[in-house]
Amino acid sequence: MARNFPAGIKEENGKLDISYGALTRLVVGINNKKLCVETEANKGATDDVIMDTNKRYRVFLEEATGYSAKERLKKAKKEVQGD
Repeated sequence: MARNFPAGIKEENGKLDISYGALTRLVVGINNKKLCVETEANKGATDDVIMDTNKRYRVFLEEATGYSAKERLKKAKKEVQGD
C-alpha cells in the first residue's frame, strides 16, 4: 500500500487507512481471507488527480490480490451467483 500511495498510513483495528489524491479515505483490511476495501471519493479532485489516483488504485488492487481487473470482475460475478 505504501508503494502505491505515498501518504501517511494509519493502522486501526487491523485495518489500514489513508487519504490520497482523489480518495478522501481508503480503508483496507482482511475479512475471512478476503481483501476488503472501502473508499470515499474527493468530489473536488481535478481530472489529473483522479487519473493518477485511479491508476495507483488499479495497480494496488492487482498487486494485493494477484488478479487483473478482468479476473477480479469474473471472481466477483461468480461469488454473487454462488457458483
